Amino acid sequence: MQRPQFYEMHNGTKAALPFDLAEYDTRLRGLRAIMARDGVEVAVLTSMHNIAYYSGFLYCAFGRPYGLVVTADRSVVISAGIDAGQPWRRCAHEALTYTDWERNNYWRTIRHVAGEGRAVGYEGDHMSLAQFGLMGDFLKPASTVDIAPATMVQRMMKSDAERALIRAGAATADVGGYAIRDAVRAGAREIDVCMAGRDAMELHIADEFPDAEYRDTWVWFQSGLNTDGAHNPVTARALGRGDILSLNTFPMISGYYTALERTLFVEEVDAASLKIWEANIAAHELGISLIKPGASCAQITHGVNALFAEKDLLQYRSFGYGHSFGVLSHYYGREAGLELREDIDTVLEPGMVISMEPMLTIPEGQPGAGGYREHDILIVTEDGAENITGYPYGPDFNVVG
Repeated sequence: MQRPQFYEMHNGTKAALPFDLAEYDTRLRGLRAIMARDGVEVAVLTSMHNIAYYSGFLYCAFGRPYGLVVTADRSVVISAGIDAGQPWRRCAHEALTYTDWERNNYWRTIRHVAGEGRAVGYEGDHMSLAQFGLMGDFLKPASTVDIAPATMVQRMMKSDAERALIRAGAATADVGGYAIRDAVRAGAREIDVCMAGRDAMELHIADEFPDAEYRDTWVWFQSGLNTDGAHNPVTARALGRGDILSLNTFPMISGYYTALERTLFVEEVDAASLKIWEANIAAHELGISLIKPGASCAQITHGVNALFAEKDLLQYRSFGYGHSFGVLSHYYGREAGLELREDIDTVLEPGMVISMEPMLTIPEGQPGAGGYREHDILIVTEDGAENITGYPYGPDFNVVG
């Protein structure tokens, strides 16, 4: 038997993608404009977020390399044989499957599309040193250009179709939030409450998006000391009266992530905790008011910092005050150019989507100990910002159980 290094795997018919073909064609035109500007003849994309953004296919690596090769007239997903026909079904254009019968067939497949001796664009924030060396061996590029920053800038500007999907995601996050609120009671475990929120969101996504693929929707629900970090894992700790809680719902619809985060208390909130909570809410509301076109990420950050400094709480700030939304996740993707931090000078423009999520962490043993965080998602408009998060924040609604 002659074993091929790669082949076409067209099994079944093309699936419904998160967006129509025109959306992907528009994105590719944007990428090709970047390539033309930077003197790139062929782009070799390797990250989950960029491959999904430009092709619609969201891969599961499990130790295998994946790619998207874009030339002036082709867009070809490069996938492993373990996925059979799924990459072709769930990509907008072409797909080739590489075999594992010979080491580095992945790069031979890329070379088949990209050719040799050309100016190659790659993702410097994703490609490993080992893979970069193999790219040089197989493609023998005339030059290499890191196009990751430029693709990030393109992804930061959301199309109408993207904003519609993000709105649906925010509404789904609210569904999870209400389910979690209903499940909170003294004696319930973090994991029990977590599952209630996750199940509610997955059922909602299945009803609203019957043609989507369902994976990666999750909940982090923390209590007591476990609220001190924004990404602390769920435990089996039982909730008790007076506990501080951190509600975090994260629906994922075809690679598009959204979030809802809220502070809650079980049955009652003490005076010291209420004071910290209300201060964080004041920062949250101020931050929301500062999000508008023309404002820079650094300016917004300094504005919220000033409020916390006035209240002698700035030393308890945990991280930046917000970030972009789109094709990103807790294990892939980040539009680092649109984060609310002192060192980010990006100026907000209509069409961007960003969160406001101040967090204070008061160490154990101090009055009001715990982590306090509120999180809303805003779409920057021509004259301000639209808040697309609906679940209420504050003690009037979130002292529960």
